[in-house]
Amino acid sequence: MTKTIRIGIIGSGGIARAHASAYKQIPDVEIVAVADSIAGKAQSFIEQEQLLQAAAFDDHRKLLELELDGVSVCTPNFAHHETSINALNAGKHVLVEKPMSVTLQQSIDMAQAAERSGKMLTVGFQPRYDPNMALIKEIVQTGKLGGVYFVETGGGRRRGMPGGTFIRKELAGAGAMADIGCYSLDMALNALGYPKPLTVTAYTSNHFGTNPRYHKESNFFDVEDFGVAMIRLEGDIVLNYKISWAMHMDTLGATLFLGTEGGLKVTPAGTGPWSGVWDGSVGSMTLYHDAATQHVQTEIPVIQHGLNLFDEKVKDFANAIRFDRPAPIPGAEILYNQAIIDGVLRSAASKREVTIDLP
Repeated sequence: MTKTIRIGIIGSGGIARAHASAYKQIPDVEIVAVADSIAGKAQSFIEQEQLLQAAAFDDHRKLLELELDGVSVCTPNFAHHETSINALNAGKHVLVEKPMSVTLQQSIDMAQAAERSGKMLTVGFQPRYDPNMALIKEIVQTGKLGGVYFVETGGGRRRGMPGGTFIRKELAGAGAMADIGCYSLDMALNALGYPKPLTVTAYTSNHFGTNPRYHKESNFFDVEDFGVAMIRLEGDIVLNYKISWAMHMDTLGATLFLGTEGGLKVTPAGTGPWSGVWDGSVGSMTLYHDAATQHVQTEIPVIQHGLNLFDEKVKDFANAIRFDRPAPIPGAEILYNQAIIDGVLRSAASKREVTIDLP
């Protein structure tokens, strides 16, 4: 008889609805509890999502007293740290939404809690489930480009600024660099095999978010809406990382991998003012190299998958629990993303290069 995987959801906003929808499609998975710190909100979520057998809690610690196999942490960024650590200490596997945390130290605490507990801490980067991402990693890792020495990644939305908890540093930790930029970092670092970041020099600004002409909550806006950074990685690799929530431009360009034997250009899928960043699927891939003295440009066919990438990440988490697999996207790995974002903010504030120190 197949064991039913028992899941709790902490937080009941829009992202929690996406988690609930994904879980409901997986056989032998049951959402048994929902928690939200706002009184009555968890119960309302249960009714709206027709999870009528689930229990509602205003305190996530009460939810964690239940017999659960795994927990989805769908809170605002500032609560990722406490809820994830509490869940791990309670013996639950954890899928935490991105970004992993508000500060680097919080991410370190979370990774250490996972190691101590022996439970899984996985971070929700759904673009990993586009099979084209695996193809990009294969191209880089198998040496088709030779030795990769430079990567440029990131992207920009012409108009794509969120509001609420996303625009206040005390609640979000960072702005565009963490919100949508974390996807770009994961794409590049995953393809390279996650080399350790060493130094960062960065610039950030928020000309749009603080202007009432462009943002209705400009009085509360204290994170960056644009940032660019040059990051030195182990292996003598340089990463140029740039991201924007809003700009007077159509694009910040493609992701580029430059190697000693070839180069790879990758564009994101999607059109419109909210597109142009790596929170979705791959649009195109082009390989550049030389055959003898002739320049060769090869379009690599993009895999047409038809997958709901968000559903795939939730399914992978459930399957990792069921089959006792390691974390699909381990928190200990995503520490590097958080270290880079932390370095970006420190460098931008001090207007100088900073080093990255990790335990």
